[in-house]
Amino acid sequence: MPNSETIIPSDSELQEIFSDAHFTEGPTVAPDGTVYFSDITFTHEADMQAGHIMRYDPDTGQTTVFRSPSGMSNGMKFDAQGRLVIAEGADFGGRRITRTDMKTGKSDIIAGLYEGRPFNSPNDLTIDENGRIYFTDPRYVGHEPIEQPVMGVYRIDIDGSVHLVVADSGKPNGIAVSPDQKTLYIGSNDSGSFRNIPDELPTYIGRMALLAYDLSSDGTATYRETLVDYAPEHGPDGFEVDVEGNVYVAVRSKSRYGICVYDTNGNELAYIETPELPTNVAFGRGESSKVLYITAGGSLFRIRVAIDGYHLPQQP
Repeated sequence: MPNSETIIPSDSELQEIFSDAHFTEGPTVAPDGTVYFSDITFTHEADMQAGHIMRYDPDTGQTTVFRSPSGMSNGMKFDAQGRLVIAEGADFGGRRITRTDMKTGKSDIIAGLYEGRPFNSPNDLTIDENGRIYFTDPRYVGHEPIEQPVMGVYRIDIDGSVHLVVADSGKPNGIAVSPDQKTLYIGSNDSGSFRNIPDELPTYIGRMALLAYDLSSDGTATYRETLVDYAPEHGPDGFEVDVEGNVYVAVRSKSRYGICVYDTNGNELAYIETPELPTNVAFGRGESSKVLYITAGGSLFRIRVAIDGYHLPQQP
């Protein structure tokens, strides 16, 4: 079993590279190495702004607004054609999955309804090497009615059809496909409530776990095992995988929050302490493929790791 220095070099340091956001989420790195991330502006806290997508340029160190309003973007990924796929949440957001052509700036709605009803609040997404998109649909915040009977995981096929593929993961949050395309990782983070619940009212915290599902070639997913059970603490938010299949998880446990790195059996290999509760991670590309970007609090961080991050093979 590798020790932590084979995952995180001993001389690596966590570096804050941007700190002027409300609540950062969903980092992803474009084929040219530019970093995009969400700034979620909860409407009851941020003067009714409807979110921003931010753009960080590693060459200049400058962060600018790429899109505002963002449709309350959360998780984002670049597909094999270099298009930006976005999970837009609730709280005056789009409650849909959109895809932006980065050359023209035009966006398409690729999933807006399931069985004629809006989604709860698309949260995070991943893409397999066949071009199929998997996304989680919980609800943590937002005034909109909940119209889907389950907080599930959906698959968008290349023909545009939408399928409910997981309904037994609790309250799904982060999601990733393994490099060998045989495992779908899902993070269950059941907070037991939405925001603005009075402090005096007790809530029940549900499933807090990193789950592994067998992923079939046809895109169906079957529960295999619980890799990590965080109960009774809070558990996983977003995560990514490296080329060796290790999973880098943003863990929001109040007693030990940070990025935990697990092997495919759920054994912890390394831990990165963060100054604030983390939300998600993303790997750089090219010469920066061993850079891990981390969103936490209102900031964006980066740290050097020892293994290349996994990305979809790029296509023309």
